[in-house]
Amino acid sequence: MRIFSIFMVAAILSVQTAPAQAPNTLTPAEKSAGWKLLFNGHDSTGWRSTRSNAFPASGWEVKDGLLAVTESGGEEGGNAGDIITTREYTNFELTVDFRITPGANSGIKYFVNLNDTPGHEGHGSNIGFEYQILDDARHPDAKLGKDGDRTIASLYDMIPAAANKPPHPIGEWNTARIVIRGTHGEHWLNGVKVVEYDRKTPAFRALVAGSKYHVYPGFGEADRGYILLQDHGFPVQFRNIKLRELP
Repeated sequence: MRIFSIFMVAAILSVQTAPAQAPNTLTPAEKSAGWKLLFNGHDSTGWRSTRSNAFPASGWEVKDGLLAVTESGGEEGGNAGDIITTREYTNFELTVDFRITPGANSGIKYFVNLNDTPGHEGHGSNIGFEYQILDDARHPDAKLGKDGDRTIASLYDMIPAAANKPPHPIGEWNTARIVIRGTHGEHWLNGVKVVEYDRKTPAFRALVAGSKYHVYPGFGEADRGYILLQDHGFPVQFRNIKLRELP
């Protein structure tokens, strides 16, 4: 009995002292499942400006394993502008850790097309489906739109995140998860599914028609596009940006 207890205690201590996974790394299981890092934690490889083929010289920084927007007074795309992946994606599962500051606004966009959206000619942010990142309590955008469809984790200006969404306090890390399988899409926040939709249906096209995107012909119909991190002029940090492509 005493020997058994000793082994039990040793096992518990082993679990409690197991090292946490280092940020911006993949476990063997993740690699086997097809996950890839979109941010290596060291440099801007895999990312470029929406305004040129280079990574912004200012406004964004890679430091201490974080990909971060720097302060520029809250203007949408007014400092360095947004950054996008260097290639487009169709069906995928994306996870991103993000940490915001008081009053901050940002977003993770997907299905972004640079050819027929604003932003490539100057300030502003390119159009795409947006996973909203926001300080709901302090930023005025949370009270705009309809029924909270501009609050954190919502499909911006179209579908509000579920009321049971579990955002962590400002200054702590949150995890966004976006899943796209064909015309089906999902938003998750900290392990909870908060948005679900199906594109190319009458109901979804009605959402587009009632949103700010109604002025963009064919919005919501494309099956591929870039992934974008938004510069909205507020300090926001990203890490553990991981993606796996789905059949």
